[in-house]
Amino acid sequence: MIRPHGGKLVDRVLRGKAREEAEERAYGLPRLEVGDDLARDVENIARGVFSPLEGFLGREDYQSVLRSMRLANDVPWTIPIVLDVSEEEADRFREREDIALFHRGKPLAIMHLEEKYRYDKEEHARKVFGTTSRAHPGVAKLEGMGKVLLGGKIDLINPPQSRFGRYKLSPFETRVLFKEKGWRTVVGFQTRNVPHLGHEYVQKTALSFVDGIFINPLIGRKKRGDFKDEVILEAYAILIENYFLKDNAVLAILETEMRYAGPREAIFHAIMRKNFGCTHFIVGRDHAGVGDFYDPFAAHRIFEEFPDLGIVPLFFRTFFYCRKCGGVANEKTCPHSEEDRVNFSGTTIRKMLSQGEVPPPELMRPEVAEVIARYGNPFVE
Repeated sequence: MIRPHGGKLVDRVLRGKAREEAEERAYGLPRLEVGDDLARDVENIARGVFSPLEGFLGREDYQSVLRSMRLANDVPWTIPIVLDVSEEEADRFREREDIALFHRGKPLAIMHLEEKYRYDKEEHARKVFGTTSRAHPGVAKLEGMGKVLLGGKIDLINPPQSRFGRYKLSPFETRVLFKEKGWRTVVGFQTRNVPHLGHEYVQKTALSFVDGIFINPLIGRKKRGDFKDEVILEAYAILIENYFLKDNAVLAILETEMRYAGPREAIFHAIMRKNFGCTHFIVGRDHAGVGDFYDPFAAHRIFEEFPDLGIVPLFFRTFFYCRKCGGVANEKTCPHSEEDRVNFSGTTIRKMLSQGEVPPPELMRPEVAEVIARYGNPFVE
């Protein structure tokens, strides 16, 4: 089994008496209420999804990630995982003391506050997103964040509730599951969309080289116009039921927000799947991109900067349905003209669905289209 990122799978989940004592203690500590996105970050830290992180980044690690895409100890890491607060909130907390993180009025975790520090939002936007334009959803969110960051390890008391618990597995659990299945090689697939035939083609092409595929939809905050979480999950469940061998595919969710950070987020997505136990990771066209902010294949090139990442990227470019070939093809396999090709355009598929049209079988499996059609509006508003 592939080693977790950084060499050790982090486990900062309190259990039994330790959890009970921490929950009781939390009510007497300085208190910080956090939203859904930060609560998911806390859980992902505690359950090892973000290994080797044991808490929110301190100043040295934050600056190193921003400027060199590595932690201070030189381990590859591209997305700053930070806890932001206002200046007024920061004044309530003292370094080297514990604070209680609450989520929806309930103790979430104990944070061992090591430092609090200011940061440059413009530099953060430029380095992480490659732009300072508020038209970028990541930059827009950054503008609304507090001016101070809190760094320190966390201990999880009560994980945030999930609407999709039946699809939720921790890295400890997926590693056991892959071992039980006898999978020595596993390819991870990141998605925030419903599956069309192009996705299925990529997944099955990659699957032909490994023992199993881990289809891992991202569940969490997304931009307007993206598919709703429940639509994505139900669409993939029906696809796997009808078109994948049961012993070769696992569907489980990743609860975190989309950052839309393009190339940097592609590396981040690969690291998380490495922690789940994947040996390979599919990187498609415009991975984690938004609008025209990134070159379509920038997410392919960035992997050249991380020879020590420890997971094998599988790069896929552009696919289409060829009427003459009678199936999905790509520029290396199909000799026919553009007139014979039906491109897998997410924009086109969204437009068809929003107008009540059913995508044709050259674009999407009928069972998947039927699932989506049952929702009056399948998109985030």
